[in-house]
This record gives sequence, C-alpha cells and structure tokens, in this order.
Amino acid sequence: MSKECVIQKLKDNGCRITKQRLILLDIILEGNCNSCKEIYYKAAKKDSSIGTATVYRMINTLEDIGVISRRSIYEIAVDDKPLIKK
Repeated sequence: MSKECVIQKLKDNGCRITKQRLILLDIILEGNCNSCKEIYYKAAKKDSSIGTATVYRMINTLEDIGVISRRSIYEIAVDDKPLIKK
C-alpha cells in the first residue's frame, strides 16, 4: 500500500496527519522493523519528541483501519552448544 493511500485512510478515519505520524509511517513502510521498540528507536533518532506511547497508538490505529496486521516471530534462543557442561 502506498504512503498516499495510508494517509488517506488515516484522514478518512478522523486522524490528523502530524509530523510524528509521517515519520512513523515512513519507518513502518520501510518494512525493516519487527517490533514497536525498533520503530521507536528509529523514530526517536529522527524526532526526540516521539515517545513509545505515540508509536503504540499509531500501530493500533493502523491495525484498526486495516493497514497493517500483527504477527509474532519466534527464534531459537539457544545456540548449538550443550546446556550442561560435563
């Protein structure tokens, strides 16, 4: 979905298009983030006034209007080394 389409959906749902929302939208559309924390870290580098609550609200709004969907990623947390030493 293009940035313009997302912006229009946000407007159609009564959201103001703020500088912070545009920054978050750019980061989300890059597609390189797997969590809200990653989005927050990237956004805070661009605008220190963006807080974690802002990120979570934006993510929830985008989910509510059908622009993004939630997913879970699980990875093996242990390497190939044995857990118990002999």
